[in-house]
Amino acid sequence: MLNCSRHLSRPAVMDAAGFDPSLPGIRLIQSWMREQRVLSIELVDGRRLDGRLDWQDPQYLALRRDGSTDPILIARHAVITIRPLI
Repeated sequence: MLNCSRHLSRPAVMDAAGFDPSLPGIRLIQSWMREQRVLSIELVDGRRLDGRLDWQDPQYLALRRDGSTDPILIARHAVITIRPLI
């Protein structure tokens, strides 16, 4: 018999296999973050969000919009383009 409670009590482990900081795109995004550049992110649903990135991980980008104290988490698979403004 399978003990389901044992499987449910395990903490979720993030798979970092798809996040390679040596890739040019990851390095460029990191440089934009260090410079606090304002970015425009276009999503697959047609929306465009502008702001500064706080951090990135294999699944999400954390975008802080002007005047906001909390970032918006954007799933990487929902992003079409990221470009700096100005």
